[in-house]
Amino acid sequence: MNTSRQHRSLVLFSGGQDSATCLAWALEHHAHVETIGFDYGQRHAVELQCRGTVLAQLKERFPRWRERLGADHVLDIGLLGQISDTALTRQQAIVFADSGLPTTFVPGRNLLFFTFAAALAYRRGLTALVGGMCETDYSGYPDCRDNTLKALQVAISLGLDAPMVIETPLMWLDKRETWRLAERLGGADLLELIRTETHSCYLGERTTLHAWGYGCGSCPACELRRKGYEAFRAA
Repeated sequence: MNTSRQHRSLVLFSGGQDSATCLAWALEHHAHVETIGFDYGQRHAVELQCRGTVLAQLKERFPRWRERLGADHVLDIGLLGQISDTALTRQQAIVFADSGLPTTFVPGRNLLFFTFAAALAYRRGLTALVGGMCETDYSGYPDCRDNTLKALQVAISLGLDAPMVIETPLMWLDKRETWRLAERLGGADLLELIRTETHSCYLGERTTLHAWGYGCGSCPACELRRKGYEAFRAA
């Protein structure tokens, strides 16, 4: 993994726990960091509202990162939601489909995210894309796999005729270790910011603040976040 401070990077920042942790990681390791979010008709679109709060709080609470944090970009890719019949884009139950994947799997989502991000990064002179994909604690999404993203890095770099690095700081971490990484990067302040201001719940529930953050408390994203936080606190 290349963590050169010479990198100018674009972070795929959804407003959730993982991407917020990756954003802090990029700010710690890269010379200049911009962010990109995607509106694709997701049920949990409240995550997009959380993005602005997190970005503003990072600038306010972490002076050492303030000058490195550059422009934010939000792309409307509603077409993805139109062609996706999934529990993240429709009012459907979250279950495992015949394919063995959960109905929260949005086919091609990360492939499209990185492709759009690469096009923007190329235009803005950025050399690295940072995403919160993970093989350790995940639902088996094939577009989160390390091999998928390594292959995508090659394809994007060839297609742009310019090197474009894809970095995934969480790839081999479980949720407990993700909380721990946030603590190492920004201490108690970053932990509290992630706990209270990020959003991971698939159902978009933000009325109840649990010990681990806002959420319905029962969807797979909430379960994963809760278990990881409890393991982190127990360690």
